[in-house]
Amino acid sequence: MAASSSRVMLGPLVAAIDQGTSSTRFLVFNAKTAELLSHHQVEINQSFPKEGWVEEDPKEILQSVYECMERTCEKLTQLNVDISNIKAIGVTNQRETTLVWDKETGEALYNAIVWLDLRTQSTVERLINKTPGRNKNHLKHKTGLPISTYFSAVKLRWLMDNVDEVAEAVLTHRAMFGTVDSWLIWCLTGGKSGGVHCTDVTNASRTMLFNIHTLDWDPELCKYFDIPMEILPKVRSSSEIYGLMVRSIQKWFGLCLQCLGDQSAALVGQMCFQEGQAKNTYGTGCFLLRNTGAKPVMSEHGLLTTVAYKLGRDKPACYALEGSVAIAGAVVRWLKDNLGIIQTSTELEKLAASVGTSYGCYFVPAFSGLYAPYWEPSARGIICGLTQFTNKSHLAFAALEAVCFQTREILDAMNQDSGIPLTQLQVDGGMTSNRLLMQLQADILCIPVVKPSMPETTALGAAMAAGAAEGVSVWSLRPEDLSEVTSEKFEPQINPEESEFRYARWKKAVQRAMNWETTEPISNGNGETSIFSSVPLGFYILGSMLMLIGAKYIAGQCPL
Repeated sequence: MAASSSRVMLGPLVAAIDQGTSSTRFLVFNAKTAELLSHHQVEINQSFPKEGWVEEDPKEILQSVYECMERTCEKLTQLNVDISNIKAIGVTNQRETTLVWDKETGEALYNAIVWLDLRTQSTVERLINKTPGRNKNHLKHKTGLPISTYFSAVKLRWLMDNVDEVAEAVLTHRAMFGTVDSWLIWCLTGGKSGGVHCTDVTNASRTMLFNIHTLDWDPELCKYFDIPMEILPKVRSSSEIYGLMVRSIQKWFGLCLQCLGDQSAALVGQMCFQEGQAKNTYGTGCFLLRNTGAKPVMSEHGLLTTVAYKLGRDKPACYALEGSVAIAGAVVRWLKDNLGIIQTSTELEKLAASVGTSYGCYFVPAFSGLYAPYWEPSARGIICGLTQFTNKSHLAFAALEAVCFQTREILDAMNQDSGIPLTQLQVDGGMTSNRLLMQLQADILCIPVVKPSMPETTALGAAMAAGAAEGVSVWSLRPEDLSEVTSEKFEPQINPEESEFRYARWKKAVQRAMNWETTEPISNGNGETSIFSSVPLGFYILGSMLMLIGAKYIAGQCPL
């Protein structure tokens, strides 16, 4: 958003570091009007060392933050905006992504294991097998979460078991664990020279090590995963000063930092402060959160119970029900990078709009299994309903529909848990710029979809929490002081019968994607996974071998 030179006297400004799965951004807001003044964005590279593995370079993540800050600073200077008016920086981040670093050298000991990563599938299966009744919800009464590859504890356990440098650092008391927020805050506040090792309640609640009732690390959970509590960061509220920023460039000295997990930040940015209010964020994944107030509500329909925010050291925690979808915007990246059917993300809308239908093609992008409401790690991606008429435009349309159908599934679960159906859906995130997607979403949900005119609600939420922190106090969160938000509404345009028909076909496709992979890979002795770890493929190959042996035997018994 452009800013004119007349904005020299803007009053207090608040910035946000938005470190997401696919990119990092730095944004600066006017604390009085919530106006976005300037920002800069840098894409983050992902690596896929093995099937199901997803990693990112901690150094690249940190460097991308510095680059975004410097470029945004340059843009503000060109606009004659005094950057000394920036009073605080809020950090918002991809949650669950797991890092371990050496507090003496300041170096990460392995790549960041991204929340989408599936390498811990066999660990999860072993943990579930040893629970009474093989119950994946065995820890839910404390954590609000099922035992899943999604959360940090199993990723940390894998690092301790499989990376020698991590194991040694733990034994010699040099290891520090954290999600991306902890890594950034530690580095930005001095690193090995006195950096602050902390996290907030929203990020801590995504680890499976945190008790959402006591709002602290739980000794029994840490013992369950055999993780020493000394490596964990100190848990703070989502709106307080954690420490002052240290940077070699003088202009960043002294700025205070705080953090809020990305989906919680979007809930704050959408101003969902009342019980029953909800938002859906369309990013790499898709995340629907509904404010449930001061008491945690346990889901009976496959949703997560999580800490929504705690806006001050002495303020009560607020909780939310969450529906988490692993693959939303990531399907666009897959179509671009893996299949090459589009060159840019914006092309997808044009391609899908050119046909206006999937022509019976359904795409279940279960690249990392299925998250809410199924929590089925053995599921894999599937495209079905193909005919000779199907082309890349139909596949593009089916990909957009997949995002909408997955949202419908978690919205249905949320309505069942709450007993009060949502009458409209507030949305945000990068994919909301796709107008076709927003219209499809309204059609498939059969309720209006409301998109704010300022889409950067995740960063806005982090800035709001930072600006409202005690000791900063330049941003008021009182309802009467919150800025009016302009928005665009997408109304359903198809009849409910058609919507239900398409949704029923989607559910049928989801069942086809289930139980595709075994959870215990079979090793060939060299650390490689055997082809027989896929049950359907294993049966096929085994059956083919038996048929060939049988045919050879019969041929030998019946000479011509």
